[in-house]
Amino acid sequence: QVQLVESGGGLVQAGGSLRLSCAASGRTFSMYRMGWFRQAPGKEREFVAAISRNGVSTYYADSVKGRFTISRDNAKNTVYLQMNSLKPEDTAVYYCAADEGWSGSLYYVGEYDYWGQGTQVTVSS
Repeated sequence: QVQLVESGGGLVQAGGSLRLSCAASGRTFSMYRMGWFRQAPGKEREFVAAISRNGVSTYYADSVKGRFTISRDNAKNTVYLQMNSLKPEDTAVYYCAADEGWSGSLYYVGEYDYWGQGTQVTVSS
C-alpha cells in the first residue's frame, strides 16, 4: 500500500554529518509509524530509530542516542534521519520502514509492514 524510497546516503569522514530522507508514496503517510534500520556486511539488520504517527514520540538505539535524530513531515510524506558525529561503525545500508500497527514494538524488524530498498552510508576513519 505504501512504497518507500531512501536517499541521502554517501561517503563521509568520521565526525561528519548526513541527513537521510525516506519518501513515501500515496496519501496516507500519516497512518504509519516509521522506523530506520541499518545492516552492515555480515551482520543482522538492527534498529536505529523510530517515530510515532504524529511525530511526538521518538525512539533510538543506545548506539545512536545523542547523535541521530528522527523526524517526519507528514505534509511531504517524508521521514528523515539526521546523523551527526558519525563513526566508522555507523557504516551500513540504511533502510526506511513503515508500520501499520498500533501496539507492536518498533524496535523489531518483524513489526514493520513495508520496507525501502536502502541507501548506503559509509563513514571513513
